[in-house]
Amino acid sequence: MPDAGTAPLWIIAACAFALLLALLRLVRGPTPADRVVALDIVFSASLALTAAMALATGRVLFLDIALGLALVGFVATVVWARVVERTGGGR
Repeated sequence: MPDAGTAPLWIIAACAFALLLALLRLVRGPTPADRVVALDIVFSASLALTAAMALATGRVLFLDIALGLALVGFVATVVWARVVERTGGGR
């Protein structure tokens, strides 16, 4: 189990892997619904990266950035999901 000193490194490594897979899904598709889910994973990984930066540096400013990013990610996911639903792109 990682200690408090190496926890940000583990978080960064896991997020980099998740971002790689999500960006691959974002580019390849095959449906717009898959792209919406991949975009949500990108936002979630970005949140985890900002939390890791807060842990690594000890600055709580990164948590405020994570809160703003979470709000933007939520709104973006809802909007894209509605667009996909209206256009029937998930079928």
